[in-house]
Amino acid sequence: MIVLVLNCGSSSIKYQLFDMSDGCKMLAKGLLERIGLNESILTHKPTGGEPYKVITDIPDHTTGINMVMEVLCDPKHGVIKNVNEIKAVGHRVVNGGENYKESVLIDNDVKKDIETCIELAPLHNPANLKGILSVERLIPGVPQVAVFDTSFHQTMPDYAYMYAIPYEYYEKYRIRKYGYHGTSHKFVASKAADLLGKDVKNLKIITCHLGNGASVTAILNGKSIDTSMGFTPVDGLIMGTRTGEIDPGVLVYIADKEHLNVTGVSNMINKKSGVFGISQISSDMRDLETAASAGNKKAQLALKMYAYRAKKFIGYYMAVLNGADLLVFTGGIGENDFNMRKMICSDMENLGIIFDSEINEGSRGIDLVISKPESKVTIMAVSTDEELVIASDTRTIVEQRTV
Repeated sequence: MIVLVLNCGSSSIKYQLFDMSDGCKMLAKGLLERIGLNESILTHKPTGGEPYKVITDIPDHTTGINMVMEVLCDPKHGVIKNVNEIKAVGHRVVNGGENYKESVLIDNDVKKDIETCIELAPLHNPANLKGILSVERLIPGVPQVAVFDTSFHQTMPDYAYMYAIPYEYYEKYRIRKYGYHGTSHKFVASKAADLLGKDVKNLKIITCHLGNGASVTAILNGKSIDTSMGFTPVDGLIMGTRTGEIDPGVLVYIADKEHLNVTGVSNMINKKSGVFGISQISSDMRDLETAASAGNKKAQLALKMYAYRAKKFIGYYMAVLNGADLLVFTGGIGENDFNMRKMICSDMENLGIIFDSEINEGSRGIDLVISKPESKVTIMAVSTDEELVIASDTRTIVEQRTV
């Protein structure tokens, strides 16, 4: 079975094509950027082949996905003969609300639910829905599957996901913690357990997905019981441009002093804050570490704040889980930034976390144990693969449909 995986953003489309007939083989991947802007860019990479880049104007997602289909079937750069070889399409959908605890075959009701959740994820769900509708137009009849970022976290107990605001707002607007990055947290927890030859259903695991967006999740016996992101992806850890947790009174105060409306506050907490806001340099950790090494005080502060917040959430979840068997780092920063891993894991020996700086030093993008043998908590860096999860869920659901 050939499965196309799509991750549609507001102005971008990430894609991977898998052959799931014998295991799981990635045939090609790519990224389409600047949709709706001049000089959109398609970067396509067939497995084992040379990268191929196209620069042209792409006005909308339907045009973009059509272009993806064309390059996948291109005689020189493609990997399939025609689009009819694609037997299913899996979509990353950021928020599925409370209705979906697992991935699901897309029908009209599912599309309506995704649309209803647009107000919960206004930056993501509209683009996810555009991708679904575009595939319907371009490959009529092909089964499509929605894989929700929020579904893994639907096992959280009510006392963990509820906010201490008037209960009527939950009843009227479903205001609660939803959590995000669920696909990644679920994948790396299982992968780390497998690498150690253990059953994820018998472990207490803390997973740290650290990238431009970042979150920490407490996993008990394979199920999410708490996570740092909340009603939106702004809460929790300090991120590239997002505040993370903050006293809401600060927002009221700044809005009053700076005469900000709701859009202005949203822009501040989503696009102008985080390590970018503190450093006033960049949201990229590599830039900050270069600046910090050169003596830039604000860059040094931003790195310390980022590490401190992550350390604090690990401590939270050690308490929630009553200890931990595994601490897993993943995501662009978690997998590659050995300096940040060291900053986070230092001085935690009394919690049973004994870090191996020597093994960690210089280790980037590989799966490995980075704790000492005497550590009560096994610390690992593990690469994530959300697209593989989407492809696997898509195949399973579509095959069940045809039985």
